[in-house]
Amino acid sequence: QVQLEESGGAVVQAGGSLRLSCSISGRTFNIGAMAWFRQTKGTEHEFVAAITWDRRTEFLDSVKDRFTISTDNAKTAVYLQMNKLQADDTAIYYCAADFMWVGGQVMREKTKYQLWGQGTQVTVSS
Repeated sequence: QVQLEESGGAVVQAGGSLRLSCSISGRTFNIGAMAWFRQTKGTEHEFVAAITWDRRTEFLDSVKDRFTISTDNAKTAVYLQMNKLQADDTAIYYCAADFMWVGGQVMREKTKYQLWGQGTQVTVSS
């Protein structure tokens, strides 16, 4: 059984940086892609970034010049480096795993991801 656990959320001033980590445990060999989503109270999950195990990446337009997504080679962790944070980056950030991706377009829809972590809170103060 695969489990995801996010960490790294914190309160940070606008313009600052944070690195979120998603620890992946269990039978990870059939994970095709990983993504980060975020959610604020009363809203739907918003796609932030995704990476496939062949290193394709996809980003939300508003973060693509500020955030990077990376993985280790052993499918044990996914990272989200967030720079130049803004107040509207404040949210709970979730990592998610896609066991069905086998190639082609990187998925942005939350319904394409079958397993989710519990989330980590990021608060950006202005």
